[in-house]
Amino acid sequence: GVPGATARAVDGGRAWNGTAGRRGAHDHYRAGSLTKTFVATVLLQLEAEGRLGLDDTVDHWLPGLVEGNGNDGTKITLRQLLNHTSGIFNITADKDFQRKVFAKDGFLKHRYDTWTPTELVRVATRHKPDFAPGAKWAYSNTNFVLAGMVVERVTGRPYAEEIRDRIINPLHLKATSLPGTDPAVPRPASRAYSKLTADGSGTPVDVTELNPSIAGAAGEIISDSKDLNTFYTALLRGELLPARQLKEMKTTVPTDPDSPGTRYGLALMREDLPCGRTVWGHSGGIHGSSTLALTTADGEHALAFNFNGDWTGDMTKVALAEFCPK
Repeated sequence: GVPGATARAVDGGRAWNGTAGRRGAHDHYRAGSLTKTFVATVLLQLEAEGRLGLDDTVDHWLPGLVEGNGNDGTKITLRQLLNHTSGIFNITADKDFQRKVFAKDGFLKHRYDTWTPTELVRVATRHKPDFAPGAKWAYSNTNFVLAGMVVERVTGRPYAEEIRDRIINPLHLKATSLPGTDPAVPRPASRAYSKLTADGSGTPVDVTELNPSIAGAAGEIISDSKDLNTFYTALLRGELLPARQLKEMKTTVPTDPDSPGTRYGLALMREDLPCGRTVWGHSGGIHGSSTLALTTADGEHALAFNFNGDWTGDMTKVALAEFCPK
């Protein structure tokens, strides 16, 4: 039921590209929450430089921003932002935000609206925290909107510029960009489709163009499968972080009790596959786009792929076909 797919696998230096539907092997696409790993990498680089600490509080860097309705930035650490144990309400779970951003009428009316990071945080802090900081795990895009703001506060520069100068340019990621408020996807690219309904019913709508400030540091990045493999391979091989910071990134907490094989580090997901292999990476979803990038710890075997529809498709099957072939 997916309109199209594009994928690239690299195994022991051998590369393979595959497509289905009206897709190209070098398509640019919105990679959604894979943005989080880029942001976390920059924060960990800053920690290695002695410019911040993972146990610094959010309020230390963003005083007075996370407060009200039981929210308290003086009790939330940067580490808890990065591993989703902060308890801060997830912006995308807010009903008004959902109607404006994800429902068909709202999206078509507001797709080009600009959202500032502060506006996004205020959507979240209208709600009580889901739990006390550190008490459990729950995925929240708000965490990485805040993480992006911390990068800007520490460096005095937009987080997108830090990612560009610290990751994109050194790794020569030609297809990777953080578009800010630009609604277009660079070519080559395919169209992206969504049903814009909660249950996935209805007719697909072309959602290729949108203002990615709705996601910001939690999910605005555009890339392609080759670049994503390059990034995660370099990350796991220690080319972007010193050993101590990479160890911190790979220190995981349990996620969903129904998925015991999945654990979450500092914006780095660990998957223990049923065939006994372990891979690291991240998934990402944004309007009309579903992405997964996974890499073995030695960086020898990597897979990145994208579906240009967000209401169907089994990403797990693709991953298992690559890493656990029969």
